[in-house]
Amino acid sequence: MIPRAINLKAYAKINLFLEVLGRRNDGYNEIRTIFSEIELYDELSFILTKKERVRILTDTDSLRNEENLVYKVAVFIREKYNVNAGVEIELKKKIPIAGGLGGGSSDAAQTILALNKLWELSLSKAELNEIAACWGSDINFFLQGATALGSARGEKITTLPGIRLDNIFLVNPGFGISSKEAYELVEYDSERKDWQEFWEKKDCRNSFNRLEAGIRRKYPEIAEMIEHLQSGGAEQAILSGSGATIIGFCPDRTTAERFTHYYSGKGFWNTITKTKGEPNEHY
Repeated sequence: MIPRAINLKAYAKINLFLEVLGRRNDGYNEIRTIFSEIELYDELSFILTKKERVRILTDTDSLRNEENLVYKVAVFIREKYNVNAGVEIELKKKIPIAGGLGGGSSDAAQTILALNKLWELSLSKAELNEIAACWGSDINFFLQGATALGSARGEKITTLPGIRLDNIFLVNPGFGISSKEAYELVEYDSERKDWQEFWEKKDCRNSFNRLEAGIRRKYPEIAEMIEHLQSGGAEQAILSGSGATIIGFCPDRTTAERFTHYYSGKGFWNTITKTKGEPNEHY
């Protein structure tokens, strides 16, 4: 029986390791990264409609327009496959916007998967990934989720065994940083080739983000927050993706809760989370 409504969770991600290898001929950056989903998510509801249109409802004012990536992806799929039905999409945001946690990409991935079912498109994994690659470098990862190695622009995905990390503290300084800005600020250096060693040991103290140095230089408040987490008991603290959210890998719940108390008192968004080990059941 074909569903008339689908409810999905769009999980956030952190980059446990992110190296920028250089600029590509197409203008994008060649990267190598280890993605890991975490137990923080947006909620999406998709309702099949007879009206041949895409309608989006959201609790976030800045996303209530046709610039929303979810809306763009839905319209693209509808036009590409000549769908004679519509969809109403409700989006409840919990992941910070432009926070380096992949919220928009994850929302887009779940939209692709949901519409494949609602509109009975029967697309193959290759076709799903082809759509994803048109709209962003992280979306392909979110189709499968869990833990993976990303290469090329980040859209070439190699599944990795799940990694279990608890007591991950996330804090956002209250502003966003676009991926474009983050990569323009990157400080190239000799390639870090120890990602395999990091993966074998699964030691968060060896996590790394090439984008961090340039962003720390432009945004001293981010540098101060990273240093505060490191001096306050975190085993490691790094920028998440292109930022501006910061990850503190804590040795225990007590340390993470101490950071929560401190940054909540300052009015900063923060949460304690853990990695999500299971791949996407809808892919």
